[in-house]
Amino acid sequence: MSLGKNMIKKVTSLVMAALTAGALILAPSFNSQAIAGINELTGLPTTAPELQRPVAVMIDNDKIASPHYGLSEADIVYEMINSTRNNRVTRLMAIYKDYASVPRIGNIRSARPTNIILANEYDAVLIHDGGPVYINPFIAMYALPRLSGGFSRIANGKPSWYTEYCLAGEATRRMAAAGISPYYQNVACAQNRFNFGVNDLPAGVPAGVCSLPFPHNSTMLQYNAATATYDWIEAGAPVKDGDDFKQVTFKNVIIQCAPIQEYDGNGYMIYGVIGTGVGYYLTNGKAVAITWFKDVTGHTVYFNTDGTVLTVNPGKTYIGIVPADSWQLVTFC
Repeated sequence: MSLGKNMIKKVTSLVMAALTAGALILAPSFNSQAIAGINELTGLPTTAPELQRPVAVMIDNDKIASPHYGLSEADIVYEMINSTRNNRVTRLMAIYKDYASVPRIGNIRSARPTNIILANEYDAVLIHDGGPVYINPFIAMYALPRLSGGFSRIANGKPSWYTEYCLAGEATRRMAAAGISPYYQNVACAQNRFNFGVNDLPAGVPAGVCSLPFPHNSTMLQYNAATATYDWIEAGAPVKDGDDFKQVTFKNVIIQCAPIQEYDGNGYMIYGVIGTGVGYYLTNGKAVAITWFKDVTGHTVYFNTDGTVLTVNPGKTYIGIVPADSWQLVTFC
């Protein structure tokens, strides 16, 4: 049963109050100086325009939505539960700096409040197809640039909500038509997203396989010694890009614990990603405990347990946000 309009307003105002309070805290800083020709999202070389802002694309992660398209080209991929129902099915938000070179991204689905908050910290253009009414206060608060619906439809024998994709050049054309600048409006977001450097986790524990408590998707990250990256596995099978059939794999894996707040009986919810919390960082087959901090508009900053800023290896990054009520079920070995 729905909470009703009055309760919806109450929950939203509580969250907005928390966000406003968070804005009063100054986010810790680190040496984030951008370097021409280097992707600020990965620390690796790029041919994309230096000040081109990224896009953040909402991608369905229900089992029937596979295969995913364009994930092997994503710089950062977030996975988080989309609903407390449907066995806690997850949805993806993929961040791309050089989006114009990707043949197809999707399929595209709706956004949630947490996606608005996180897309804003990248000054990204959000690509999605609608969303529940709960996203509206956050879109208004952040004045988030976005493109909702109207992307290419490709028949694939599935229901229509699994057929929408962003094709090469489409985001660029849509942004121009909507009057959205392809360049950063918040210069701070053009700086390095992480504290990039070499980190072999000398104090880390073995982490060949990491299993996350996303029951619908059975998400696992498995270390591949040949590539020195973590291969993504869901429902017992490798996650491969539907376009080039490449294994989707990441140099860095960040597992972040955050509380959740339900909006209604349909499972709509929001993560408490403003504030502080705990997590894990995995790279090169090892794992260490970390903490995180985020204010209302700044980047989420990750720390070692001694309070120093975490050094993250250059490369692609997976960020799994696990609800606090199932955090104890995160395992790695």
